[in-house]
Amino acid sequence: MPDYSTTAAPFTIDTGDVVYAFNGEAPTPPQSSIQFALPSFTGATADQSRQISWQISYAAAPTAVNVVLQSADQDADANYATVDTSTNVNGERRQVLVRGRFVRARLVSQSGGGAITVTVAA
Repeated sequence: MPDYSTTAAPFTIDTGDVVYAFNGEAPTPPQSSIQFALPSFTGATADQSRQISWQISYAAAPTAVNVVLQSADQDADANYATVDTSTNVNGERRQVLVRGRFVRARLVSQSGGGAITVTVAA
């Protein structure tokens, strides 16, 4: 997948969609993935959060890794904040509540191992 971009409009993911933030890639840490827009809320609710699932896997297990899921209200690199972190070298599936309108994965660090795949499901 392309890296985080300030020039390309982000793809929107709806409930039930699964997208690849990294797809069998070997990015150089620290590297952010392409960003995805989440649909707007309809109606007024007190809790404006969405449950997001994200899954991390590796072609070969690294000896150490730090991958984060980030979210932002406005799509600007400086606005993204970490909402969840994975350091599991075997990969894992995680769920988190996200309040932002945009999400992306970021490979903070990786020692050894193979290519990384990160999927995000709204």
